[in-house]
Amino acid sequence: MSGTIEPDDRPGKLPVPTEVADAIRTLIRWSGDDPSREGLLDTPKRVARAWAEYCQGYKENPAQHLDRTFEEVGGYDEIVLLRDIPFQSHCEHHMAPIVGKAAIAYLPSDRVVGISKLARVLHGYAQRLQVQERLTAEVADCIWDHLHPQGVAVVIEAQHGCMTGRGVRVHGVGMTTSRMMGVFRDDERSRREVLSLMGY
Repeated sequence: MSGTIEPDDRPGKLPVPTEVADAIRTLIRWSGDDPSREGLLDTPKRVARAWAEYCQGYKENPAQHLDRTFEEVGGYDEIVLLRDIPFQSHCEHHMAPIVGKAAIAYLPSDRVVGISKLARVLHGYAQRLQVQERLTAEVADCIWDHLHPQGVAVVIEAQHGCMTGRGVRVHGVGMTTSRMMGVFRDDERSRREVLSLMGY
């Protein structure tokens, strides 16, 4: 990427490389509009900064959120579950929005993690170009590999802009994906319990 930066008179804003802004101007022009008209003059910089935010997950390792764990849990040895975690991602095929919610559960072995960290792991992977199936697997695998629990369960429900805003244009259709690991995969009673707690 070249070192030329788009001029901006607002201090503190993320610098936008000229080639990125030019690419967005090209897309606007190709779509049938005039990037030099008043309403679109600042759009290339706005879009560039928005995409830097949408994809900030590339700049972090989501596993780092699981580094700090706690062993003093007063003998607690049951399921830990975080439900209805909202997220937004973008489809890697059309770069259209994926909007949904996740339920993340694990059965601790000997340590737990702060509950907000589960949401941070989800958002770290969601803020990349994604497919829902991989997002589900990445979140589950990360928790499994770094917390070493007895079981992990991740269920994600989402709607996809690539299906509602283009192509087949079907609205109100949700996609559900799940990944079960450890006891939640191997033991039917444990799997039923965690899915019941998740509301399924």
